[in-house]
Amino acid sequence: MLDGHVLVDAHTHVPVLGSLKPAWLEWARDYGPEGILERCWDADGMPRPAVLDELFAEQGVDAVLLFCEYSPRATGYQRFEDLLPIVEHHPGRFRPVANVNPHLHFPIAAEVRRQLDLGAAALKLHPVHGGFRCDDAALYPAYQVLTERGVPLVVHCGTSSFPGSRNELADPAHLLPVVRDFPELDVVLAHGGRGWWYDAAAFMALSNPHVWIELSGLPPKRLPDYYARFDLGRLARKWIFATDWPGVPGTAANARAVVDLGLDADLAAGVLGGHALDVYAGLDHLRRARG
Repeated sequence: MLDGHVLVDAHTHVPVLGSLKPAWLEWARDYGPEGILERCWDADGMPRPAVLDELFAEQGVDAVLLFCEYSPRATGYQRFEDLLPIVEHHPGRFRPVANVNPHLHFPIAAEVRRQLDLGAAALKLHPVHGGFRCDDAALYPAYQVLTERGVPLVVHCGTSSFPGSRNELADPAHLLPVVRDFPELDVVLAHGGRGWWYDAAAFMALSNPHVWIELSGLPPKRLPDYYARFDLGRLARKWIFATDWPGVPGTAANARAVVDLGLDADLAAGVLGGHALDVYAGLDHLRRARG
């Protein structure tokens, strides 16, 4: 826990380094703590589960959502199976998040079910790196599986600087048909509309009870500027804390900086962990700690 609150980091990357393109390693070195790759990965580029567990415990993080990604045109491969040794080391702290790319996975519903059956807490889509739109009918069978299972959808909604990115596909407006056609599906807007779509993301979250803004990659002190057209206290009721680790100086520092925006105790508890417990699968064990 952090300062008496359950803390969930809902957006992290712990891939096998050899499966990635050099730009990802450069990003981690440029934006993460000095020496983070050497501390948390071994000489062969394999994650060190015990070291990761210790690091997140030091930062007060109770649950960590581990992302994977199948984006050969941009960052490379972050395979779902590569996350499982970390989860097995401490299943109470680490949960994997599924990922599919309609250009690579078919039938897509079967692949989503397979990853969910292995314990995925959500399905993440990366249209910017994967080169697809989220309103593509090819993805609808995946959304149907999520609805049936009560598992949320996380979508990258923000610009990316990685070579091969198609930033025009980050527009959250592409999700409007999905939200309409799957009204019970929780949809999490990762990066909160970073770049050109802050207003669109905020409006979608405030106008739909099942749409959330995830704060990964957004410097907390800039949030009042990014969402200047909205009441920050009201909007924070739809925020989910996340960092985009390892591309962040420190998890605890980011969490405290979000609270320092003026969140009262109840709202801080929701943003730091409570909203994630309401949305993601497999975090029920933390409800008792929060209570």
